Amino acid sequence: MFPDRLRNLAMLILDDAAQARLRICTAESCTGGLLAGLLTDIPGSSTVFERGFVTYSNRAKEEMLGIAGDVIADYGAVSEPVARMMAEGALEASRANIAVSITGVAGPGGGTPMKPVGTVHVACARENRAVIHEMLQTGDIGRQQIRLAAMECALKQIQLQIA
Repeated sequence: MFPDRLRNLAMLILDDAAQARLRICTAESCTGGLLAGLLTDIPGSSTVFERGFVTYSNRAKEEMLGIAGDVIADYGAVSEPVARMMAEGALEASRANIAVSITGVAGPGGGTPMKPVGTVHVACARENRAVIHEMLQTGDIGRQQIRLAAMECALKQIQLQIA
C-alpha cells in the first residue's frame, strides 16, 4: 500500500520512538490520515502511535486543534502559522510527546498563484522544544506524489524531533 522507502522510514521512527519512550500523534489535512495509516500499518505501532487528527476542513482545524478562525482567515489553511498551530494543537489535545502536522494543496485543483498545487506546509512539535517547519513546493506532480512527498517530509521531521 505504501512505498518501501516510507514504510522503512516509519519502522525506523517507531523503533527509535519506542526506545526513547515517546508517543507520536498526527494532524493531517491534505494527506487525509495517510500518515496515521502508514504508522499504524506497522505491527507494534500501538506502543508509540497515540492518535491522529484528520482536520480536512477549516472548521475541524478550529474545533479539534483549537486554531482561531481569524488565523486561518488571515493566513489561509495552507500556511506556516496554521501548520505550526496544528502541530501545537495536536500536542496539546493528545497524550503524545511529538505531534506532526501536514496542510497543503494536493490538487488537481484548489491552487492559486500564491499557493499553487504542490504547496505543502509540514510542522512538528515536541514538548519543551521549538516547533520545526518546512514548506514544500513540489509543483503539480500529481495528487498521490504530492501526498507521499508530504508524508516523507513529516517522517523526517519526526525523526529530527526524536533525536
